[in-house]
Amino acid sequence: MTYDVAVIGGGVMGCATALFLARGGMRVVLLDRGLLCREASGVNAGTLTMNMTRAALIPYALRGWEMWTTAGAWLGDDVGVLATHGLSLAFTAAEAALLETRVAARREAGAPITLIDPARARAIEPGLSEKTLLAAHCPIDGHAPSYRTARAFRTALLRDGVEIRERCKVAGLDTAPGGYVVKTADATLTATRIVLAGGVWLEEMLAWLGLTVPVKVLVNQLIVTERMRPVMQTVLSIANGLLSLKQFSNGSVLIGGGWQGIGDRERGGVEAIPENLIGNARLARWVIPALAEATILRIWLGLESESPDAMPMLGPLPGHPGAFIIGTVHSGYTSGPFMGKLLAQSMLGQTPELTLFPIDRLLAQQQDIA
Repeated sequence: MTYDVAVIGGGVMGCATALFLARGGMRVVLLDRGLLCREASGVNAGTLTMNMTRAALIPYALRGWEMWTTAGAWLGDDVGVLATHGLSLAFTAAEAALLETRVAARREAGAPITLIDPARARAIEPGLSEKTLLAAHCPIDGHAPSYRTARAFRTALLRDGVEIRERCKVAGLDTAPGGYVVKTADATLTATRIVLAGGVWLEEMLAWLGLTVPVKVLVNQLIVTERMRPVMQTVLSIANGLLSLKQFSNGSVLIGGGWQGIGDRERGGVEAIPENLIGNARLARWVIPALAEATILRIWLGLESESPDAMPMLGPLPGHPGAFIIGTVHSGYTSGPFMGKLLAQSMLGQTPELTLFPIDRLLAQQQDIA
């Protein structure tokens, strides 16, 4: 069988791309080396944020936030999204200056973020540390339990006719008349078009087509506490981007980001750094003093990808008709569904709602370095 599209990588962006392509009438197969949404899409902090999104990506994050908060309508499952307020906090003069600069840039990009004083911040979040010097407030923030993402997408994909192949590692690609041959350990399949959606493995995937773009791997450490009394009601982050905090309806608190762990992309292994975990927990306690009562239940780590200019790779692959890429999106969980929808619009011959991020710029950088 020849498919119209083979999407390689079953995270949020790959799933969303496959879903909207199928709804556009294409015969789609989705392949993943493991299970759907179990890599970065299943182990991230589930934050839906403007305060931690790069200014250039605010328009995309706004549309992604809207999609997540209306997921029941287009995905068939609300995924447990909780829309709430968000605060980004400054505790030093340097952080306050950084916050002012970032708020100005994000506001110019369309984010409804305003600077507020500590008294106003504590009125919004009563448990906040009295050490707060300045805060950025965004009324549209939120979070979702990311582990529910896979179930929701699986149901929607199957309903719309996408063939899902999990635990199906792709070993490489060959060109064929009118398309591509996708090689797996068990078999090969042909597709007129391909989408590379492999997250931190995009560097290796691009090499299948003779393209070279280095992809940086970030190893995020996450901490979840046992259930405790309500101590926060907003999504909190630090102005320098180090940490995010949220409390779920069951009482558990999730501490995400912060100082990182270490990882090996080739073997897929990750390892926590105890000193960094302790630092993250202490910083969280500094933000919300009541977290001194919290007991850590467990930790986990997840890989996040970043391009050389920290901007997305989204669009066609030059020199390879019918080949496309999606990934390396900062705050990718927030804007992920919209990024997939955007790429699908382009592939279906429609006018994308917002501009794509072709990788030509990155290939040109590599040529300059060479």
